[in-house]
Amino acid sequence: SGNYYNQGEIRKQELEQSCCVLGIPASDVTVIDHRDLPDNPAVEWDTQLLATIVLKHIEAKNINLVVTFDAGGVSGHANHVSLYTAVRYRVLHTLGCHVLVLESVNLFRKYISFLDVPISCLLPRDALFILTEEETEQAKRAMWCHRSQLLWFRHLYVLFSRYLVVNSLRLL
Repeated sequence: SGNYYNQGEIRKQELEQSCCVLGIPASDVTVIDHRDLPDNPAVEWDTQLLATIVLKHIEAKNINLVVTFDAGGVSGHANHVSLYTAVRYRVLHTLGCHVLVLESVNLFRKYISFLDVPISCLLPRDALFILTEEETEQAKRAMWCHRSQLLWFRHLYVLFSRYLVVNSLRLL
C-alpha cells in the first residue's frame, strides 16, 4: 500500500490520481495491503506469497499480458526485484499469459531522456515503446501526482528519465 513513511492512505490516493491521468479507471486498480509485503526498499518479499497474489489478480481480471520489472528492478528497489522474481516463478509454473519485463539500464542511460532513443533502437529487445511528446507529457503529469514521493532526485527522474520517453522490454 506504499506505507513506508506511514503514508499508505496518501499514496493510495496518489496512485488513483495518477491512473486517472493515464486513463485507467479506479475499478482496474488493486492496492494490496498485506503485512508480509511491507513497502520497504530493503525488504525482499516472499516469492510464493507474492506469486499467489499476482496469479489471483491475473485470473480475476482475465489478464493475458503482464509488464513488470526485470531482475534489476529499474532502481534496485528490493520490492521491485521481488515482483520480478514472483512473476518469473509463476511464469515457470503456469501463469498462462505473456510477460514483458522492463529493461533496467545504467545510470547514464537512465537520465539522458530522449537521447536514449537511438541507443535503444540499436540494442536487442523484444519490444520497444517510444512515447510521443504528448504521451511523455501525460506520463510526467501522472508522475507529478505522486507528490509524497517526489524527493529532489525524483524531480530529476521526472525531468530527465528515459523511461518517460522510451522503454525497452523483453519477453520472459
